[in-house]
Amino acid sequence: MPKGRKVEVVWQNGQYTLLRNGEPYFIKGAGGYTHFEKIKENGGNSVRVWHEEDAQRILDEAHENGLSVTLGLWVTREKEGFNYYDKKQVAQQLERLRKVVHRYKDHPALLMWGVGNEVNNGGTNVEVWDAVNEIAEMIHEVDPDHPTTTTLIGVPDDIIKLVLKKCPAIDVLSFNTFGGKDNMDEKLRNIDWEGPYIISEFGAQGYWEVYTTWWNAPLEQTSSMKALYTRDRYSSIVTFDRDRSLGGYVFYWGEKHEATPTWFSLILETGEETETVGVMRELWTGNTSTNKAPYVAYVKLNGVFDYQNAYLKPQQEYNAAVYAFDPDGDSLRVEWEMLPETFTELSGNVNAEKPDPVPNVLGEASGNNISLRAPQKTGPYRLYAYIYDGQGHVATGNIPFYVSKNPLH
Repeated sequence: MPKGRKVEVVWQNGQYTLLRNGEPYFIKGAGGYTHFEKIKENGGNSVRVWHEEDAQRILDEAHENGLSVTLGLWVTREKEGFNYYDKKQVAQQLERLRKVVHRYKDHPALLMWGVGNEVNNGGTNVEVWDAVNEIAEMIHEVDPDHPTTTTLIGVPDDIIKLVLKKCPAIDVLSFNTFGGKDNMDEKLRNIDWEGPYIISEFGAQGYWEVYTTWWNAPLEQTSSMKALYTRDRYSSIVTFDRDRSLGGYVFYWGEKHEATPTWFSLILETGEETETVGVMRELWTGNTSTNKAPYVAYVKLNGVFDYQNAYLKPQQEYNAAVYAFDPDGDSLRVEWEMLPETFTELSGNVNAEKPDPVPNVLGEASGNNISLRAPQKTGPYRLYAYIYDGQGHVATGNIPFYVSKNPLH
């Protein structure tokens, strides 16, 4: 395998540019660990991963598909039990990552090193940024051919100022931002920083950013609303400031259960692509002529929308409907699934595992409608609709509901 390509961030003609082997390289990327061939097919050029596990497979598959990789180096968070006052722990982590850098620095798919992902998540010890800088310094010593970045949650003024002060060895700042501010260029300049940045995660509104039901279940956008939202985010935060933005990574390329099995998933486990994938193809290539995913407007249960707080009585019969159509006139097939709610009422914690479907509750389906029986056990649930067009695409929508013997609302 040929030696890795040189990558550098340069200031030229009044803007920051990422150069890969001397050629300008704007990141058209996706975050995830699978379906790399679909990134290439849809016009993307890069993949981002969060940690170094399975790095050889990731780099090799990316290279086979003509993609570059922002390879994450996992910097353990304080909330995971890491003590950044413990110099021995910090030194051990540095040496662990030094071995990773030595091993993969010459891989031709490597684009840059991601030193930690959201290390400010749940932590208060500012010593973590000294450790991040020390890792970045080590990378520059071992591998002078690839830049370093670190990823922050949103665009936090105080943390950015802290990173800029403590981490001079970080070449690019990266931001995971979903429903954050559109005026990133102005916000960043107000912090007296005018360096380059990457939007390392963008896509649907996060479950922490949306309205909820009375029992604290977040209201998820339909896949069509996510596609519209993602298109807007791409123009407003990824490509808006081409003087400093080096590109972005749409989230999540594949299937990932986070709050729900559909919240961030752009590709189902069975391979069907959501509307957002088609949007990214249009944004990456300008091609609008391919077959499109179904459009889904909303799901109703017992005649109400999700924001109207659907309460059902145990073991009672109800009806649900999904309102969808196909822009290409393809015939549609709807599959339904009922799951226990995984966003817990009191703590707001998110279960990372998809629960088993509720058995013996779904009745006869007819077109876009289905009859169902409310579960016997009281508590929060969610009803999902998957709309397939037979052309490799899917649309998704869901509605949370609460089973109660004596509904108060």
